[in-house]
Amino acid sequence: MSRIQVLDQNTINQIAAGEEIDRPASIVKELMENAIDAGATMVSVEIEDGGTSLIRITDNGCGIEKDDIKLAFLRHSTSKIKSALDLLSISSLGFRGEALSSIAAVCQVELITKTAGDITGIRYKIEGGKEVTFEEIGAPEGTTFIVRNIFFNTPARRKFLKAAQTEAGYISDIIEKIALSHPEISISFKNNNQTKIHTSGNGNLKDVIYSIYGRDIANNLLEINFRNEFMSMTGFIGKAIISKGNRSFENYFI
Repeated sequence: MSRIQVLDQNTINQIAAGEEIDRPASIVKELMENAIDAGATMVSVEIEDGGTSLIRITDNGCGIEKDDIKLAFLRHSTSKIKSALDLLSISSLGFRGEALSSIAAVCQVELITKTAGDITGIRYKIEGGKEVTFEEIGAPEGTTFIVRNIFFNTPARRKFLKAAQTEAGYISDIIEKIALSHPEISISFKNNNQTKIHTSGNGNLKDVIYSIYGRDIANNLLEINFRNEFMSMTGFIGKAIISKGNRSFENYFI
């Protein structure tokens, strides 16, 4: 049996990234949740080749402070909790502080961000966990992540990805669920320059359902609005005419 040894940091980061990021849809989910936690009212997602060659996510949230940018890419660094006591009252979509470090460990990442109080934004490039560029740049308020070549340095994991069309389908499913759970946020999704999803962000859930599932579904819904001293439940349920033999159109958000 081989002797026990401590793994080097690069290997540790790639193993951790494999646990956190298993396909392009994982990256989209993590970055969209970060955008929502940053107070964004608009999030746009663009992908090419099923997200394997390019994922671009832009939001109009609060941005990342200049001094926090490099910290954000360290493992277990987060602005969402400060101590174990905060775990009892989680109010954000993510809090572990592993997403950015995991993405940067196995992708080529470019970040462009600007806060309301700064005159210029910052452009930060990191590839395989190694810093490439950190410079000032003109940018609107908010954050843009450009993620290229997923698993470029871990080809064994890349081989397990499915066809581009299938990977794009996984991404679309994630975006649909986020759009349905946040009708107050305008969300757009482009796949190979073709717009697939666009919601207005007007807060009307039925409008989001129309955008995603179409007119026939939206016109055959019954509204649910129930409240008691313990809970409230709102949403829509379909009439029998649009019932399906599986759960593909069933979505529950707590």
